[in-house]
Amino acid sequence: MFFKQFFDKKLAQTSYMVACQQTKEAIIIDPKRVVDEYGEVAAQEGFNITQVTETHIHADFASGLRDAAGRFNATVYVSDEGGESWKYENMPEDTVYLKDGDIINVGNVELKVLHTPGHTPESISFVLTDRGGGSDEPMGIFTGDFLFVGDIGRPDLLEEAAQMEGTTEEGAAAMFDSLKTVDKYPEFMQVWPGHGAGSACGKSLGAVPLSTLGYELRNNWVFDYDDREAFIKELTSNQPEPPSYFAQMKKVNKEGLPGFKVKDVEVGTPDELPGQLFDLRSREEFRKGFKKGAINIPYNDKFLQFAGWYIDYDQPMTVIGNPEDSRVLQEDLASIGYDNLQLIVPAREAEQYYDDAYENVSAAEFISNFKDRNILDVRSASEYNNGSLENAHHLHFGQLDEKEVPFDADDTIYVHCQSGVRSAIAMSALKARGYDNVVNIKDGYAGLIRAMQ
Repeated sequence: MFFKQFFDKKLAQTSYMVACQQTKEAIIIDPKRVVDEYGEVAAQEGFNITQVTETHIHADFASGLRDAAGRFNATVYVSDEGGESWKYENMPEDTVYLKDGDIINVGNVELKVLHTPGHTPESISFVLTDRGGGSDEPMGIFTGDFLFVGDIGRPDLLEEAAQMEGTTEEGAAAMFDSLKTVDKYPEFMQVWPGHGAGSACGKSLGAVPLSTLGYELRNNWVFDYDDREAFIKELTSNQPEPPSYFAQMKKVNKEGLPGFKVKDVEVGTPDELPGQLFDLRSREEFRKGFKKGAINIPYNDKFLQFAGWYIDYDQPMTVIGNPEDSRVLQEDLASIGYDNLQLIVPAREAEQYYDDAYENVSAAEFISNFKDRNILDVRSASEYNNGSLENAHHLHFGQLDEKEVPFDADDTIYVHCQSGVRSAIAMSALKARGYDNVVNIKDGYAGLIRAMQ
């Protein structure tokens, strides 16, 4: 048997390839939308990708299920659990729909379906047994967003991101029951999750890429609860705010997206910049001069996690950045279902558009006289609740373009996050909304605490 784990650190998302080395057949599990890497590995190993499947309708990234089916002429296997509201749409004619207990045979490798609802109603896991290797014992389980290393999938995304009222507690109760389904499996069975640390699909995901059932039984907090109501209360509390693009992902992954293709994106400096504007320069460069209305999301490994809060899927996009990043930028945006990048303005040629700037203040300068100032804390709700300045107002940095700001547009507002990264993004969003008198506390809450000691 062949096994490979693919980790996309930009989304903290994991996909897998399993193959039978005797028959050369391979399956991809939870593929990302850009599927080139799977094809490259299969070619190197001499495998034929014959099947593709996923554990559930994802909310945090654009699925490559349909792309892989078309690219590799692979048969698609998807969940048929969860009721009529959770059926896949626009699937290939030969799609196989799975129920609890069904088996996918990949040559001499067996994947048995286990219905594990909670994160979503249709969620399934796959228990792997290497029959070709002569084993009758399960080697491991692909858990998707059911069981993580050190955590479990959050049940509130349907309500928080997709506005489906009442589904959070239903999901938490289902998750409590799903945990009982793994009791019958041996503790040596490996756990292969769909996400790692950095994902918003749970609140305390571990950074270790895999685990064992026995280790999780002893160390994962979710197995400490025998009382259903206590478990539900703990699971539904203090979950991180889900990025706004999650709602779009549930829709497109259920209905499907066009096949992704890299295109030639225009590079230039026209008089008019089409659509929404993202400035991909560093926060230090952006602060000194920028076009008002631009959202500053530096192009690094955190880009997607931050940009997903602000992308308007109904508008084209202009970016100020490096034209040489065109291909990888298109691939990154495609991974959260956005395919309408229209223009790249080279950063070295963009100064002609700049009509604004903003001021930084150090924590030490600010703390000397802050009692009567307007303070906006743009950290997560859990960070704010764990400690904040007594006169600070809270509004998550990713919600500044949609929720009411608790100050007037002509007020002087001092903005901070934990270390200065998110507050810099918040500065651009506030400027875009017409809040001109904003000042960034560049050292963040951590710096403020140090300055007060």
